[in-house]
Amino acid sequence: MKNAIVNFLRDEEGATAIEYGLIAGLISIAIAVVVGTIGTNLNDLFTTISEKLVAPT
Repeated sequence: MKNAIVNFLRDEEGATAIEYGLIAGLISIAIAVVVGTIGTNLNDLFTTISEKLVAPT
């Protein structure tokens, strides 16, 4: 029984999958933040442009 527990504690196969999952999660959060920031900046830019345009009379 002791050998089975020691082998279980030394097994690292699942650790790699968890690490990849954490990395993928962090990358997705970073992408969401960057896309949100770019979207806000683009919205501000288009608002500024539309305010400076004069409607034809």
